[in-house]
Amino acid sequence: MTLAQRSLGNRTVSAIGLGAMPMSTGGEEATSRARATIHAALDAGVTLIDTADCYAPDGTGLGHNERLVADALASWDGDASGVLVATKGGLRREGSDWPVDGRPEWIREAVEGSLERLGVEQIALYQHHRPDPAVDYAETIGAFRDLVDAGKVARVGLSNADPDQIRLANGILGDALVSVQNQFSPSFRSSLPELELCAELGLAFLPWSPLGGISHAGELGRQHAAFAEVARKHDATPQQVALAWELAQAECVVPIPGASRPESIRASVEALQLTLDAFDLEALAG
Repeated sequence: MTLAQRSLGNRTVSAIGLGAMPMSTGGEEATSRARATIHAALDAGVTLIDTADCYAPDGTGLGHNERLVADALASWDGDASGVLVATKGGLRREGSDWPVDGRPEWIREAVEGSLERLGVEQIALYQHHRPDPAVDYAETIGAFRDLVDAGKVARVGLSNADPDQIRLANGILGDALVSVQNQFSPSFRSSLPELELCAELGLAFLPWSPLGGISHAGELGRQHAAFAEVARKHDATPQQVALAWELAQAECVVPIPGASRPESIRASVEALQLTLDAFDLEALAG
């Protein structure tokens, strides 16, 4: 199935991606369900899967979800060559802790691990997970520039970056910088300046937790009455309205909702069939 598409550098991807953070907490049943969820996304036409080396159950170290994504792609009965897998580096896992590490030597070590776990020679989109206050941001981003020059990374993305950091990284990376992934949802709108800057610079903006986080997504309609009201008007869910609202912010927006069940990602993809009118957008703007 072909979905509406949006640009991510010199690639096009489905206008809704799959965020793989909550995919599996370990155990065969959870892993099997996560694999089925990824397959359902691919069957629905999703061509962007977002993960990170640190997405893993506590105490298991790095790479759990990267291996899961690689296994799901290999076991899918379709053609996965058009799927863009994005991963992130710049954090560590120490039990239940997620310490930030922006040192260039760690970024170089982390990308080697991701290449091995994903089973690829080049990472299609490698994202910096979070600024490290102990390391100069330009120094960290310079490591990503080196990875592009070495051919290990095709494109670079930022995550949790502010406008000044985006501009700085854009100056260092040039056309290699293609995206910014910041939190954005009906409950968290303070990343609007970063979204607008991405539209200005021609970068994709990938909202993480676009439904408010997997543990709060089901409460979206109760927390935001306008989204529930618009959902009733369109015979949709408040979650689908939230995704459609985000897509309407700018052509650069590509939400990446998480999903732990096939039904969840299928419902998210259906948001692409929802067209909000000016009255809807005005009601949701508050």
